[in-house]
Amino acid sequence: MSTKISNGSGGGGINTAPNTTSITTNNNNNNNDSPDVQVTVKDLPISFKVKYLGSQPATGLWGIKHTRLPVDHLVSVAKNLPPNRILPFCNLTVSLDGVKIESITSKLTSVSNFTIDTISYGVQDLVYTRVFAMIVVKENYNLKEKNPFDVHAFVCDSRAMARKLTFALAASFQDYSKRVKEAEEKNGGSGCDTEKSLRKKFAIDLRTPEEMQQDITEQETEA
Repeated sequence: MSTKISNGSGGGGINTAPNTTSITTNNNNNNNDSPDVQVTVKDLPISFKVKYLGSQPATGLWGIKHTRLPVDHLVSVAKNLPPNRILPFCNLTVSLDGVKIESITSKLTSVSNFTIDTISYGVQDLVYTRVFAMIVVKENYNLKEKNPFDVHAFVCDSRAMARKLTFALAASFQDYSKRVKEAEEKNGGSGCDTEKSLRKKFAIDLRTPEEMQQDITEQETEA
């Protein structure tokens, strides 16, 4: 069985810091998303059957500019797999605690857990719209490392599933942001060091691929 990943043409971003939550959406965003892809905190945990593309080093914590090239590389590798090799299937579960990835193709079950405070960014890819990508801070990372972050990418059955997965992670992020804020208020708003603060900042990009491309085009035109 060969692996086929086609690029397709297809909303706002949620950027969250410990003490603030800002939500920006494009004007036509609500019209583009059906209720089928919307996910709220009460819907978690929620599971998706996906194919794991793999991981690549990321050059930054937030933004599609740090996921695009890694996704291109992983898709290229997948397209050139030999006929007897296929991408591994896995169950990806988004919960309030983070993301759990359980392999369902190998004889030996493999489970990976990424806690919500180690995930810094999630997005439906701009070019390959069935691909969902997220940036994860490496365990025991050191900011002096050249690449302390990794991009993990997954192929969904449909564009709608990739979008729903993105909304699921957004719901988990929002719950985590609320818990962080409540904890800080309980502790009298005490500050935290740079490293801990870094791990509490994250972003989810809910723009559609078309909206992302339009924004990029407008930025290039203005430049």
